[in-house]
Amino acid sequence: MIKIEELEKRLQNKAILSLYLLYGEEQFLIEQCAKKIKAIFGTCIKGINYIQIDESNYTQILSDIETPSFGYEKKLIIAKNTGLLKKEGRKKSEELNKIKKQLAEYINENIEIIKQSVILVFIEEEIEKGELYKVIDKLGVVCQVDNQKPMQLISRLKTICNGYHVKIENYVLQYFIECCGTNMQELINEMRKLIEYAGENGTIQKEDIDALCIKKLESVIFDLTDNLGKKNIVKALEVLKNLIYAKEPLQKILITLYNHFKKLYLTTVAVALNKDIVQSLNLKPNQTFLVNKYKTQARYFKGNELRSILQDLCDLDYQYKTGMIDLQIGLETVLCKYCG
Repeated sequence: MIKIEELEKRLQNKAILSLYLLYGEEQFLIEQCAKKIKAIFGTCIKGINYIQIDESNYTQILSDIETPSFGYEKKLIIAKNTGLLKKEGRKKSEELNKIKKQLAEYINENIEIIKQSVILVFIEEEIEKGELYKVIDKLGVVCQVDNQKPMQLISRLKTICNGYHVKIENYVLQYFIECCGTNMQELINEMRKLIEYAGENGTIQKEDIDALCIKKLESVIFDLTDNLGKKNIVKALEVLKNLIYAKEPLQKILITLYNHFKKLYLTTVAVALNKDIVQSLNLKPNQTFLVNKYKTQARYFKGNELRSILQDLCDLDYQYKTGMIDLQIGLETVLCKYCG
């Protein structure tokens, strides 16, 4: 198995092999690698030297591998989300298992022939490390691409900005990630707006992010909680109303608020018991930067206050579902209660 940076380096040098498995959460980077493989491969004539396989036609993959690419030296086959490597496959049929086994055996026994005539790329979000995976790992290239950590994202985003001759400081990029999340596709979409706004030789500031970017709901909830902790009811209600104006579903806001305060409560408990906060909150590697934010916000509240907020949000959910209260009024009431 190799890291995404190593795969990108190889592709930058226009070096491609005959067998790949690219999988993980960060589908944007996986798609970028697949595009580079396709570009290095050269002219693609669909159905002749370029074949796309998915869950609807996975049964023909062996036939496509064996069929010559008439008039061309090699054939590129991209098999995406076929279920052949998926963890807890949704098609636990005899047919699927049979093809998995046949494909693993064929690749293992005919890898030299494949190298001469085929470039085979598997793309999946989730996989199980069964026989087919082991064969690909032994004879080809396996690359797991999960969501990038903040420092990796900062490096990639800075490279993009430099390419457009736009300046941005690392602390501003850190703030940008905190506001907009860690999904590369979403970050690039937001960064394009900032680059256009700053213009060539311009500089992106934190104020630009606040003015132009669509913040993730979780980030906005952090802002709301900051105001709640500082007893600033006007600002807290303003953040809530902006969420509603942006057409965020009230039920989603309620659930996100509950989950956020639950994490604050767990943070308080973890600190008191000297436990690892990352483990207590079950944070992913690319979310560890949130620990300090949770610790800071948890200090605004006493443990019994956090338990009361969680109970009030549970009660609100029940009252809303039974028609006893309007959800927006209920949310505003809860916020006002803890700003008193």
